[in-house]
Amino acid sequence: MISIQAAEKSLNIKGKDFLTLADFSSEEIKGLLEKAKKLKDAHLQGKTSSPLKGKILGMIFEKSSTRTRVSFEAGMIQLGGHALYLNSQDLQLGRGESIADTAQVLSQYVDAIMIRTFSHEKIKELAHHATIPVINGLTDLYHPCQALADLLTIQEKKGTLEGQTLVYVGDGNNVAHSLMIASAKTGVNITIACPEGYEPDPSVLKISKEFAEQSGSEVKVSHNADEAVKDADAIYTDVWTSMGQEAENEQRLEDFAKYQVNEYLVQKAKKDFVFLHCLPAHRGEEVTAAVIDGSNSAVFQQAGNRLHVQKAVLSEIL
Repeated sequence: MISIQAAEKSLNIKGKDFLTLADFSSEEIKGLLEKAKKLKDAHLQGKTSSPLKGKILGMIFEKSSTRTRVSFEAGMIQLGGHALYLNSQDLQLGRGESIADTAQVLSQYVDAIMIRTFSHEKIKELAHHATIPVINGLTDLYHPCQALADLLTIQEKKGTLEGQTLVYVGDGNNVAHSLMIASAKTGVNITIACPEGYEPDPSVLKISKEFAEQSGSEVKVSHNADEAVKDADAIYTDVWTSMGQEAENEQRLEDFAKYQVNEYLVQKAKKDFVFLHCLPAHRGEEVTAAVIDGSNSAVFQQAGNRLHVQKAVLSEIL
């Protein structure tokens, strides 16, 4: 057995909420990536340890998920702890109990809460009233755990993050927001290529640019996907219609038609570009099968890395 207290120095984030990467320094983000890589290496070598023995993670889902649920639950088990799946309709939240009351009650039973929900204000309120750490499994504003997995994948494929050029093609949504912040804090140049009217939230763009100035990288928004992907090291896309936007699907299919990641578009990137997608994917819409299933695609490595970054976050916070 090895100790999974693998980082040379503590990140000093024990007990801290994990709501957005904007709350973490560049050093802390890089430290989490280093921890995730060590945990992954140990996992692949079949080495185990139980630093979270006796710890319990409560997982609240108001949005369904494959990767988030399985990676967090498996991660807690692999670290020696336990995870409880809590569908919001099975909680008193579904019958009108306040977020504040729910937070205080769950704080008596579990050691941390992971929530996947719609409003970012809800997770902030939950964290405010909870006396235990709260982890953002996804909100309409941010998806920080996904961004860590994205960075780890780029780092593994390219050997470094600093100076890489990442182009996100699609909606300026929660995935784009966390990618912008994560990239800006780690020296990655990022461009969001999106149709007019689908730009990232102005406040998130503003803070991302500020972080980029500190790291010497760039954060840009473009309405021309062809120009944006020129010489890109990595190309990323997401579904055009996210959960909760189903009523907008027909309009979005029309608005995003010129933003499909296809064989023509990726020819403008570097030959060894990495294709990323947070999944689930709609082949034939935001990406063609030839790209997502092609030799440049790292989407399943990226999905697998969700497990290891989740374990890094859990082990450091708990």
